[in-house]
Amino acid sequence: MVREFILFSRIGQTDPNFSSLHDAGRLDIMHECIVSSLFLSHGLRRDVTFHAILNGPPNPPVHIKIDGETLYDVRTDIDTWQGIIKKTLSNKAQSQQQVHPGVSKDKVSFEALLKSKAETDNCKIYVLEEGGKELSKIEFGEKSVFVLGDHVGMPRKAETFALRFGEKISLGKTPYLAASCITVINYVLDQKVKF
Repeated sequence: MVREFILFSRIGQTDPNFSSLHDAGRLDIMHECIVSSLFLSHGLRRDVTFHAILNGPPNPPVHIKIDGETLYDVRTDIDTWQGIIKKTLSNKAQSQQQVHPGVSKDKVSFEALLKSKAETDNCKIYVLEEGGKELSKIEFGEKSVFVLGDHVGMPRKAETFALRFGEKISLGKTPYLAASCITVINYVLDQKVKF
């Protein structure tokens, strides 16, 4: 089962001029989501792709893609990822170009990425929202894309657009951190694949 995660970051900084991920529009949340999406104890999830759409200053949007199949030479610590993210944001190319093995950047918008996943790649789209359908009652497709917001949440317009292609799902009424949601989804999908 192929799975992808899309993090919509409302304020994630789109240039490399920062001293910490936290101060760069809470890119530390992106780091936490990368680790939850892709890392296992002593390994990587090769069947997972993580996307972040950064909508902060100065040049939004920026799409950062991390492909578990080709990702290597990484650790889970924040310093490693701060360096990779800075290097990625320093790249001036407008089209998708790899700047670290498995990590690339382009100017694709949230809407264009989602539309491509739904229409071209035939993925099932799931938008995480406390009021959505219970996770345990979902029959996931072979190619699933999970959309999450950062600490600010997704704008209503972006959520409405995403729901044109998918459905709301929920982990319950408790609002979890985005990275925790990813961990739970990975666990649930891992259980479905094993049995």
